[in-house]
Amino acid sequence: MVTAGEHAGPDGAGVFRALHHHRAPGDPLVLPGPWDAASARVFAEAGFPALATPSAGVAASLGYEDGRTPADEMFAAVARITRAVDVPVSADVEGGYGLAPKELVERLLEAGAVGCNLEDSEDGVLQDPHRHADRLAEVRAAAGDRLFLNARVDTFVRGITDPERVIERAALYVAAGADCVYPIGAPAGVLPLLRSGIEGPLNVNALPGRGPSPAELGALGATRITFGPGLQLRAARALREIAAELLPK
Repeated sequence: MVTAGEHAGPDGAGVFRALHHHRAPGDPLVLPGPWDAASARVFAEAGFPALATPSAGVAASLGYEDGRTPADEMFAAVARITRAVDVPVSADVEGGYGLAPKELVERLLEAGAVGCNLEDSEDGVLQDPHRHADRLAEVRAAAGDRLFLNARVDTFVRGITDPERVIERAALYVAAGADCVYPIGAPAGVLPLLRSGIEGPLNVNALPGRGPSPAELGALGATRITFGPGLQLRAARALREIAAELLPK
């Protein structure tokens, strides 16, 4: 058992950052998404070197709809997860809950996170990329090297299918200090184009049990694989099956 904050700071973030570099094609960093302390322990004990919480999965575990979790509850949930495992944990904090960059960084570090996702849409609307890049730069300035900054690009999930729009946003975000770019919802077929046009690590979401495998996505250009709430949803389906078996016939 560890305490929240043990993996925060330059060393924890440095270990996490190093996991993203010098990876062979077809060997992406696979980061399961724990939604509570128990699931985090399962993934850590299975041998994964790091984890990345999904905001939607955590929201479901707390009884909220995606995007409706109060900031205090999200950070408390992240802290319970980081205390439960001895591997680095990155946290999905959606758009940052309206917190000033310095406070956001402090809350993440207090919770024991070594990195975070920050998305570039709010209430379903894409933000101006230059304004979002300015915010990322402020978060980077406040965090220094203490956090790994994963910049989520929401164009595909907001109906903009031109991959060049992703590449344009990614360039701004990397220049602002993002360690990684996450074009959520990107079709597998455009990954080689995104890989050729985006500097640094590329995060791709996989669908557990469906679509290309993590290794196949890695061969297409993904540096790291996350699953959003997919693992929590799969676990919920398994529980529903168990519950059905328990009911009197």
